[in-house]
Amino acid sequence: MSVYLDASVLVALFTEDAFTYRADAFCRTNAPILVVSDFAAAEFAAVIARHVRTRDITAEDARAVFSTFDVWTARATQRIEIQPADVTLAAAFLRRLDLTLRTPDSINIAIAQRIDATLATFDEKMAVGAALLGLPVVRV
Repeated sequence: MSVYLDASVLVALFTEDAFTYRADAFCRTNAPILVVSDFAAAEFAAVIARHVRTRDITAEDARAVFSTFDVWTARATQRIEIQPADVTLAAAFLRRLDLTLRTPDSINIAIAQRIDATLATFDEKMAVGAALLGLPVVRV
């Protein structure tokens, strides 16, 4: 089973937040193949950079987080790239109008769907939208 990790799970894994313990326990015990896309990695980087801008962490701490993230994803995950078809499918999801997805969420769902992976997220709206689209979801 492949499990696609969205940014909410990645942030919890590499920062101290309310979900850190759950994310760590999930990744250690549940999935034989953890998948991280370049898109989710970019979202992760944006969150860490925002923490620097808001002075929640220092730039030095952020660089350490990025380094740890890069080593972990290279060693423990399958990295995949976004494809143009992912954006096209995400736009189709957004045009349905019955879903409350944000653009990044719909892109992550499209990627997970393309690679036939289960989506792991802490984002409840994303989880509901993914489930309505027929994607298996793990609420970590």
